Amino acid sequence: MKSANRNYRATFILDNRGKEETVDQIIEGVKKVIAEVKGEVTAVENIGKKDFVRVTDKKLTSAAYVHVNFTAPADGPANLREKLRLNGSVYRTFIQSA
Repeated sequence: MKSANRNYRATFILDNRGKEETVDQIIEGVKKVIAEVKGEVTAVENIGKKDFVRVTDKKLTSAAYVHVNFTAPADGPANLREKLRLNGSVYRTFIQSA
């Protein structure tokens, strides 16, 4: 029996300091990782660069925010977090059920 896919909305904070990658290239990479965890991207919204309310790194006071809506199996968000954990271009990941 095939497991049902669920809808999710992920917010990514992207860090491209010192990298040649543009924000759009990083987003394409994230979309590939979502496909690797058997997910399907339904919408991408680039919010743009925002200042942080609480600064944890004095060298990084703002970053690009991106919302990605996708469908994936129930274990998709955990697998996605694990795959993006070591990606230096993705500063933070927030995933919620939609």
